[in-house]
Amino acid sequence: MMGGYAGGQAEYVRVPFADVGPIKIPESLSDEQVLFLSDIFPTGYMAAENCNIQKGDTIAVWGCGPVGQFAIKSAFLLGAERVIAIDDVPERLQMAQVEGKAEIINFSKTDVFEQLKEMTGGLGPDSCIDAVGLEAHGTSPDALLDRAKAAMFLATDRLHVLRQAIHACRKGGTISIPGVYGGFLDKVPFGAAFHKGLTFKMGQTHVHRYLKPLLSRIEKGEIDPSFIITHRLRLEQAAEGYEVFKKKQDTCIKIVLKP
Repeated sequence: MMGGYAGGQAEYVRVPFADVGPIKIPESLSDEQVLFLSDIFPTGYMAAENCNIQKGDTIAVWGCGPVGQFAIKSAFLLGAERVIAIDDVPERLQMAQVEGKAEIINFSKTDVFEQLKEMTGGLGPDSCIDAVGLEAHGTSPDALLDRAKAAMFLATDRLHVLRQAIHACRKGGTISIPGVYGGFLDKVPFGAAFHKGLTFKMGQTHVHRYLKPLLSRIEKGEIDPSFIITHRLRLEQAAEGYEVFKKKQDTCIKIVLKP
């Protein structure tokens, strides 16, 4: 049985959850291989599963942090033909491309909407995954307005990515949202979503539901979740680790803390 910290970049090793039920971790697997079953692997997997991926589908993933990286991997596990990863942090895009085998878009260097149209023959991705959530960054007018309104406490969330995903997704497609939103959303292009007949799927991850099936995938060698780890620190270095992650220093994507 296992568990861990479910809200940031640091994870702990083999902390028991009383209500998980009997789950035997094979001795052949390392702690690092099973550690992320407690949070980010199921989150990324559920995001991809919510897309109802069909053979040949193209999936776009906004945000190449840890959850986005697992969403990329999971989309391929579930049968996607192509995954397009969107971010502007070089090391995240590199991991998505090298480890995840995704095509990449740097949103600070290109128009994401136009690039996605070009890459999908004008149709748009079959499904779009918003792995960013309420603190989406951007330089477009809507992103700047969100930032200003949030600073003046006139809005709770910055939803630039969600708007972009709605506009980019093909007609009849799916918007999957593992990224967290916390309040009332401003200027959602719901008319576009309605006329395109989009499906929205989102919510807290049902971690317990995925523990056994994802453990099985790890045992079979279909995925080694430890690919996400870029830093290993001692437990007493936790504050230092959070600072490094917050400031995006030293190409940090995921830190593991060990006693």
